[in-house]
Amino acid sequence: MRHRRIGELMTREVVGVRGDAPFKEIVRILSLHRVTAVPVVDGGNRVIGVVSEGDLLRKTADRAAAPGDLPAVPGLGAWERAKAEGTRAEELMSAPPVCARPEWTAVEAARLMEVQGVKRLVVVDDGDRLVGIVSRRDLLGVFLRADDDIRREIVEDVLAGALGLDAANLVVEVRDGRVELGGSVPYRGVIPAVERMCATVDGVVSVSRTRLAYGNDDGSPGGGRS
Repeated sequence: MRHRRIGELMTREVVGVRGDAPFKEIVRILSLHRVTAVPVVDGGNRVIGVVSEGDLLRKTADRAAAPGDLPAVPGLGAWERAKAEGTRAEELMSAPPVCARPEWTAVEAARLMEVQGVKRLVVVDDGDRLVGIVSRRDLLGVFLRADDDIRREIVEDVLAGALGLDAANLVVEVRDGRVELGGSVPYRGVIPAVERMCATVDGVVSVSRTRLAYGNDDGSPGGGRS
């Protein structure tokens, strides 16, 4: 069973800015390339931070209010205030950057995004040099896999390969990423493993095993239906 790697899902043609890039140049780059963030790199193309629309909008939100206007954003910390007053990428950026490696799986990247509360990950090589960027939308691309591809992977790699089951005794149907399992397995204890491993296949939305029967109850005499 092979999970899709970040190197297969990421955008490779990524525009970066140097630390001394001025505010308006960053805004122009975001608008020109229709992106919401850009990595900040040093002279060796090593990523040192990320500037997002949120970082730039902090300046707009914190401007001193004119008479009759709402006051500037209250409660900003010193570091947030400094970023709001920044004029160059190195002053505006969020650092250190949250990065991923090309060999990571989509699952690993999604977990890091969730933990860090970010919408994208900068992808770097072993030398921390910029090689791409992966977004939430990129990760969702695994759910665009064809049902036939998902079924083939479940039958060949999961059931026959990883679990050593006789695929002739099993029925696998996939519709819009929803997997329905039928047929029979030798023992009841195998069923949770089958369900769990099928659920980890890229592109699977749900797994149902209501039509899956078993022969023996974990090796003991007798049989039944799950």
